[in-house]
Amino acid sequence: MSLRLKKESHSTLLVGSQKYEYYRLSEVARQLGDITRLPKSLKVLLENLVRHLDGDTVVDEDIKALVEWQKTAHASREIAYRPARVLMQDFTGVPAVVDLAAMREAVKSLGGQVDKVNPLSPVDLVIDHSVMVDEYASKNAFAENVEIEMERNYERYLFLRWGQQSFERFRVVPPGTGICHQVNLEYLGKAIWSEMQNGHHVAYPDTLVGTDSHTTMINGLGVLGWGVGGIEAEAAMLGQPISMLIPDVVGFKLTGKLREGITATDLVLTVTQMLRAHGVVGKFVEFYGDGLASLPLADRATIANMSPEYGATCGFFPIDDITLDYLRLTGREEQEIALVEAYSKEQGLWRHTGDEPIFTSTLSLDMGTVEASLAGPKRPQDRVNLPSVPKAFKAAVDLETNKKSLVQFPQVKIDDYPAFELTDGAVVIAAITSCTNTSNPNVLMAAGLLAKNAVEKGLQRKPWVKSSLAPGSKVVTDYLNLAGLTPYLDKLGFNLVGYGCTTCIGNSGPLLAPIESAIKDNDLTIAAVLSGNRNFEGRIHPLVKTNWLASPPLVVAYALSGNMNIDLTKEPLGKDKQGAPVYLKDIWPDSKAIADAVEKVKTEMFHKEYSAVFEGDETWKSLQIQDTPVYDWQPDSTYIRHPPFFEGMSKVPAPIKDIHQASILAILGDSVTTDHISPAGNIKEDSPAGRYLREHGVEPKDFNSYGSRRGNHEVMMRGTFANIRIRNEMVPGVEGGFTKHIPTGETLAIYDAAMRYQQEDTPLVIIAGSEYGSGSSRDWAAKGTRLLGVRAVIAGSFERIHRSNLIGMGVLPLEFPKGVSRQTLGLKGDEKIEITGLNALIPSQDIAVNITFADNRTETIMARCRIDTQTELAYFQHGGILHYVIRNML
Repeated sequence: MSLRLKKESHSTLLVGSQKYEYYRLSEVARQLGDITRLPKSLKVLLENLVRHLDGDTVVDEDIKALVEWQKTAHASREIAYRPARVLMQDFTGVPAVVDLAAMREAVKSLGGQVDKVNPLSPVDLVIDHSVMVDEYASKNAFAENVEIEMERNYERYLFLRWGQQSFERFRVVPPGTGICHQVNLEYLGKAIWSEMQNGHHVAYPDTLVGTDSHTTMINGLGVLGWGVGGIEAEAAMLGQPISMLIPDVVGFKLTGKLREGITATDLVLTVTQMLRAHGVVGKFVEFYGDGLASLPLADRATIANMSPEYGATCGFFPIDDITLDYLRLTGREEQEIALVEAYSKEQGLWRHTGDEPIFTSTLSLDMGTVEASLAGPKRPQDRVNLPSVPKAFKAAVDLETNKKSLVQFPQVKIDDYPAFELTDGAVVIAAITSCTNTSNPNVLMAAGLLAKNAVEKGLQRKPWVKSSLAPGSKVVTDYLNLAGLTPYLDKLGFNLVGYGCTTCIGNSGPLLAPIESAIKDNDLTIAAVLSGNRNFEGRIHPLVKTNWLASPPLVVAYALSGNMNIDLTKEPLGKDKQGAPVYLKDIWPDSKAIADAVEKVKTEMFHKEYSAVFEGDETWKSLQIQDTPVYDWQPDSTYIRHPPFFEGMSKVPAPIKDIHQASILAILGDSVTTDHISPAGNIKEDSPAGRYLREHGVEPKDFNSYGSRRGNHEVMMRGTFANIRIRNEMVPGVEGGFTKHIPTGETLAIYDAAMRYQQEDTPLVIIAGSEYGSGSSRDWAAKGTRLLGVRAVIAGSFERIHRSNLIGMGVLPLEFPKGVSRQTLGLKGDEKIEITGLNALIPSQDIAVNITFADNRTETIMARCRIDTQTELAYFQHGGILHYVIRNML
């Protein structure tokens, strides 16, 4: 039936005078059953399967399983999904291009054709993760930060320019342009994709995977996309289908409207809390309900953006009139917009009033009940109502261990400001930053208007607050300028510092030296407030123990108040020119003022800023690059190194070795994120990575961040499990990346212990709690794990992307059986682990793990193998996904 169904569903769609070929889902319904109530996100998957139906990677049963999903709202079938394109940012993109370059070397050494190593799908890489907030609160901040960025990242940018020239179907958006997700939303995304194939225009849904977990933001535009590890993305761009189980789909019904003074950020923090409590890991979330009619596209994108925070694969919004309005506003061609409308209506992808698809489970929210909120101090799902923030902060302080008993707080003197007391709860970072909210004119205009009202009242930013504005697109600068709000933001220290993720990913830059000294010397628990999506421990700044997510106007408000112990709903932010108290309600802009300001956002702004989006400035254009198909690795480079993944690789994979007499490298608790595992943020001078850089002649001031050095495996493996806030239960009372080397009893850095175990030829395992690997799609969390010699990770449960990445690097993920954990087993870290039968694995089987305790007792548990699909098993058997791809090429 395969070829018949494909042939009979093939049709043409006339849009204006243009004909498009496409695959009609109505024909699939005619042959296999009604799909009217199939969630629209699954209809996108259904079309993908029909279009790629070949009787091999996609078969009839896959399509039937999707149609029949409606009977039980669940299916346990594996499918092969092929996204239209791949999106990358530079932190994850550099190692992907390094891997492509290394694959060319491997193919060359095995006698294959080097030019076969090319992306087969379009790839866009946006350089947005490298700019740091070195300079701030000055009119020169942007120019100086860009100059420092180019100096710091010269080698990386040379390498990316080489990749842009050397690889086909690979485009680079230069630094200083915007954040990849916002560029994707405003320019790259199509909603419905069209291209020429064999002389014909072909149309199908725009789909993608990205090497950043917040790729999900594009779901706000009705584009199905999510974050995958760099490893999985490389395979996708090299023509490998993404192996996935047909997902459960949770329906989230939105009704009503947001009240006066409530922002999209408040809404998304509420949605995040609800969905995290509901449990949506590994599932699609699809938003529906008539409340969507009042939800602007920027608000939808804000909610979709935070899918990783609520744990879902994606948060999908169907296409409707609001989608078309946004495409028109952002300067898409009229023919393109007409195609989106015609195709979506023809294929049942269009949102209609009263739609009630079948879902696995549902939640609902009346948006009129949403309250002003922050999230913190350490997790994005921990929402706190604005009046409760002081209480939540105090609870966070009470949790801190080894707290010094302060008789009085330190006095600090900065420049021309009078000396001040720096207390627990001081807000030392206030950043309007990240893709989540800087894509949204409503909240940015609100921040600008609040700044205007504050300045007119005579309020000032507190001197200990490091303030910054890092928009996701140059269009933001255009509309803030046109609305006349930039001078007021500047006056409060929210000067433009760069177009990039900055503070949200740990590129917050240094605090002033007197501030840093006061925090360190007095063990202060202070705060950062940012309009981002992540607030995990150690992420924003190594000295900042509590981090709070908030809307841009609230970020400005906290810069004015300067402290988390103030209830902004009752206590004044400061005093006006006459000495009278000024409250938040006095300067909060009303909805009409915000709406009037948003009216100033014009299509011409998008045309202007995206007309030469791939060109870059003169510095970028002047980079001198080598013209060679195989990269000329520089032996003295500390940024770009030839990785060892393919050393000694054979044309045929060897049998998988069982794991004998393995030692435990670390025992970790619940909710250990990829931020804890993967190197991120600053490189400490006395860390293994810092020592390596010093040995290679790099001064600490030039260390840059771990993210910027992701193309150097020597730095990255030394920083794996080195987060300053990680807690290894093998060394109680010690924070940071340390472990016990069991044979000698020494406490060592995890990297140093791992290298010692490698010299002793001892394989390693990691033991962990539930939600292991939640957070960003950091491929180095898996690559570093592999290079440290870890063969298996045994956890309570895994977050989706990290589990996939571990398999992609040849590391075995195993789950404890129900009711069994590191605590019930009483694991101390001095046990030996045996795992056998690895050459005869089948997906999702139970596998015996034999544990020998220090007193020679033994216990066997049946752990679940979290290699879920046959495709994942093939990757594991080859030693990794890229090895599998190379052998297929040969």
